[in-house]
Amino acid sequence: MIHPNTEVRFVNPTIGHGVFATADIPRGTIVFVKDSLDIELTEAVFNELDEHHKAVADKYSYIDENGVRILSWDNAKYVNHKCDCNIISTGYGFEIAIRDIWKNEEICDDYGLFNLEDKIPLSCGCRRCRQWLRPDDLDNHYATWDAQIVTALQDITNVQQPLMEYMDSKTKKQLRAYLCGEDPYTSVLTLKYHRNISDKSNSMKNSTPPTYQGYNG
Repeated sequence: MIHPNTEVRFVNPTIGHGVFATADIPRGTIVFVKDSLDIELTEAVFNELDEHHKAVADKYSYIDENGVRILSWDNAKYVNHKCDCNIISTGYGFEIAIRDIWKNEEICDDYGLFNLEDKIPLSCGCRRCRQWLRPDDLDNHYATWDAQIVTALQDITNVQQPLMEYMDSKTKKQLRAYLCGEDPYTSVLTLKYHRNISDKSNSMKNSTPPTYQGYNG
């Protein structure tokens, strides 16, 4: 579920649509949580889809640490990639604002955390553009992402959290334990799906190659 102070808008013919803030969203705000309406597609279920639905799922879903494709039921699926993102996935399963997001600013995250199966060209237009999304982005950039998340988590209790009520109890308990100093921080490395050779072979054989340039919409 995406934060309520957001809406989908047309960006341009190349990118398509994106998600924009309809009010200021301060750093530390939880912007996305996986909820009970999100669709979970195992690899077996995904491979049984016809080519049209497979292409849609491939474009709009992300792969979690268990190799399951998560397809958001709401506007969260239209969030675009930007290397200089303003929200990011965390090891706790939710996405958090890592800097203040102003009204009318586009909300963008980093697809490098989504267990990509292929190398994908980028045209995000930011000064920090990496030019390519790569399957090993998590291994190469996790330390930078963790540092940004730890800073944002310092503000999590100081801002309004309208999505907190939709967070599952296990995640709430893990987050509370970290904030209270009872548990260590959970790195984004826990989001990595460890594929075996047969997984990679099957995904290459059954998935539709991405046709977008690092964007969802």
